[in-house]
Amino acid sequence: MLPKTHLRCDPSLVGEVVDLCENRALIRLKTSVKMIADDLGLIHGGFLFGLADFAAMTAVNQPTVVLAASSVKFLHPVKMGQTLMAAARVRSVDGRRYTVDVTVHVEGVETPCMTGEFSCFVPEKHVLER
Repeated sequence: MLPKTHLRCDPSLVGEVVDLCENRALIRLKTSVKMIADDLGLIHGGFLFGLADFAAMTAVNQPTVVLAASSVKFLHPVKMGQTLMAAARVRSVDGRRYTVDVTVHVEGVETPCMTGEFSCFVPEKHVLER
């Protein structure tokens, strides 16, 4: 299955699609020096959130999908050079509203570094075309 949404996103910032099937997406992001928040190499949480958001949008895979709300938990830090994997799964669909569960892991580490629930909405046309 090919992605139909967020096609212009920079994979070095939000990740690249590794696997995509109906209602599921797997996205990989290699952290870089541009993402660090301090001298110890801590990755800013906004990049984890961007990865998780991109995974949720990709799992919905509708051209006009947007984020309506989210609830996330950051469970452990990520450091520069680590590769992240975000797995997104659509849990429910109610009309144009989708609820998507996302789990982010450091590649090779079983314990997630972030989990979240993303509420997505698919408007009839692009939100900037109103």
